[in-house]
Amino acid sequence: MKKLLLALLTLPCFATATSAQTVAFVTEEYAPFNYRDGKVIKGATVEQVEKVMADIGVGYTLDVMPWARAFSLARSTPMTCVFATAHNASRDGLFKWVEPLLIDRNILITRKGSGVSAANLEDAKKYVIGTQRDDYTEVILKEKGFTKLDVASDFNATLRKLLGGRIDMMPISELYFDKLKTDQPLEMVTVLSSQPMGIACEKSFPDDLLTRMQASLDKLIASGEQKQIFLKYGLHLLK
Repeated sequence: MKKLLLALLTLPCFATATSAQTVAFVTEEYAPFNYRDGKVIKGATVEQVEKVMADIGVGYTLDVMPWARAFSLARSTPMTCVFATAHNASRDGLFKWVEPLLIDRNILITRKGSGVSAANLEDAKKYVIGTQRDDYTEVILKEKGFTKLDVASDFNATLRKLLGGRIDMMPISELYFDKLKTDQPLEMVTVLSSQPMGIACEKSFPDDLLTRMQASLDKLIASGEQKQIFLKYGLHLLK
């Protein structure tokens, strides 16, 4: 009886230790970097996360949700990481980082034939700019003095507004724009910012696990496999 009682008492501790090594990854719908294809979550950054976790042999979960919710979960929930997250000064101390999943510029774009033009960011401030709630581009736009902002729940909603003429411009990854402009009547207006994009983990995330993840990502980059993943999705890494 004593042995049975001891086994029952130690079982919860074992379960906690096991679950502590399961990482919860959250991301948004932002093809071709991270998106749902039916029931499958895929994309150029998703594949990198999958390869990193397989390489280090640590269990994980992956979910797609609106960016504001994903960002909030990674800030408040232990063992949770959000990607691909822009690493800038305002976010630096909010998370622990594994990077880069890519290094990208963010540009302002408009639909072709809109008549919208701006030689620089100061000129662009007279237009209505669409972005996503709690996205880093919303922060950047506010920091740079933009006041005419239209804030949607996700990237696709903002893009629909731009194509429908409901907003004048929107920020977008230059890397993704290089692909998107072949299918949509869009054109670049001006550069908004440049930054590394990475995996951002909650502040209590174990340092030893973070180090293993970073080492695995470093190998992925050095071997050229990261570049091949982007090419698979029709993306060319910018120099």
